[in-house]
Amino acid sequence: MGKIILTGDRPTGKLHLGHYVGSLRRRVELQNSGEYEKVFIFIADAQALTDNADNPEKIRQNIIEVALDYLSCGIDPSKSTIFIQSQIPELCELSFYYMNLVTVSRLQRNPTVKTEIQMRNFENTIPVGFFCYPISQAADITAFRATTVPAGEDQEPMIEQTREIVRRFNTTYGEALVEPAILLPNNAACLRLPGTDGKAKMSKSLGNCIYLSDPAEEVKKKVMSMYTDPTHIKVSDPGKLEGNTVFTYLDAFCKPEHFGLYLPDYANLQELKDHYTRGGLGDVKVKRFLNAILEEELEPIRKRRKEFEQDIPAVFQMLKEGSDKARAVAAETLADVRKAMRIDYFDDTDLIAEQARKYQG
Repeated sequence: MGKIILTGDRPTGKLHLGHYVGSLRRRVELQNSGEYEKVFIFIADAQALTDNADNPEKIRQNIIEVALDYLSCGIDPSKSTIFIQSQIPELCELSFYYMNLVTVSRLQRNPTVKTEIQMRNFENTIPVGFFCYPISQAADITAFRATTVPAGEDQEPMIEQTREIVRRFNTTYGEALVEPAILLPNNAACLRLPGTDGKAKMSKSLGNCIYLSDPAEEVKKKVMSMYTDPTHIKVSDPGKLEGNTVFTYLDAFCKPEHFGLYLPDYANLQELKDHYTRGGLGDVKVKRFLNAILEEELEPIRKRRKEFEQDIPAVFQMLKEGSDKARAVAAETLADVRKAMRIDYFDDTDLIAEQARKYQG
């Protein structure tokens, strides 16, 4: 069996630069690499409802936003299957069976679940669906026999949980599921891009995001207000790189050729960093450089998005076709799971014959 990719996003809003450097940009590269037999990319609406159950309209409205972001970034429906999670009912059945293989205490120990609970102030009010998210994610991954899951480092505990479920299932019932591996970003700065305010994570709820669809003026405004070094008051003051959001973004986006185009006074990023740390380089100059780099990256994305926005019915048709294709694959996996668990009663001719003989004599 060839290598298969599975990855996705929650439709709780437009996608931002954190999504882009953490996964989206890499997905396009992997899709076009020719190394993968199949690529599945899904919009995780069912998962998003676990903490938005009282606001389904939010999810409903953002399905198209995420789809447009996918297409504008270069996800190609002829190479990748794009689908909507809730349209694959087989995932619910797989989750139901996997729940029997995981303990409550194991879910409670999951670091990602712990962090998400704290971030949302759930504590004892956590919805069961949200608490069981690692199990439903295991269903998402295994349903498509994914060998590779491109994700940020915060998702490592989730992938490990999936591997545990796969091993437990295969040991208990026989080999039927594929054990996945995580594929982390190859640039350390892309593992988790901080918000523009310097907070550890770019988050829609914190309002510290640069969205892929933001107009140029909005991007510039956000870049110019970015958190840097609070002790770097005068241009002559030595600056610190650690925790400096602007330089973290430069680590994620800057290429050697950018200096010749936008900042010819410097040969490379290290020279720029050295000047900043010894003093004599102002934040504004560095921010303008970053803004130019981001514009180079985002302008083609915005342009493609405008084109796809002209035919929204075609985007929905693409999602329907992708969902139909994905469901057929998930149905095959579910059939294998049922067979391994020996609950495929109506297809098990040996069982029927055995029971018939039992009552004939």
